[in-house]
Amino acid sequence: METMADLRVMLASLAKEDGVFGRVERGDAGSVEEHVYGLVLDAQEAWEPYAIEGSRGPTRPADIADALTAIDREEVGTVMTYLSAGDLVFPGQLHRDREHAHRAAQRVVKLLGWDSTWWTNIELSDAGHKWNPVSRFTFDGVVAGTGNGFVVTLLQVGED
Repeated sequence: METMADLRVMLASLAKEDGVFGRVERGDAGSVEEHVYGLVLDAQEAWEPYAIEGSRGPTRPADIADALTAIDREEVGTVMTYLSAGDLVFPGQLHRDREHAHRAAQRVVKLLGWDSTWWTNIELSDAGHKWNPVSRFTFDGVVAGTGNGFVVTLLQVGED
């Protein structure tokens, strides 16, 4: 159970800022899509006042599955750092210290292990980012991974 406690501390650290949500659960408690969908629902409830009236998000985990693509383990730290420290609405603006977020993200990746598998809905590039929506918000980005018996999910949502 020590790994679960360590993962919770790291995810809480990564999700400290407004609009960033993190979760760690046992890997046998559902599919990655179900885990991401649960976190999206939590974010949509917490950010309800910011949502544009009439906007719609996913209505089932299968909607999440369609938005996710597999990423290499080497890319995970970059994506997780961006979601924790960066701002999807105003690229270049930082929510927190990037080095701290990077160290926490690397620790999460290490705790999930070498055999971990990762997915995201965003593609980062020097020109910015593009994404497949997973929530009802104008901007969102998620990264989720499985390994070592756990599923971790980090989500940022935003409105302009």
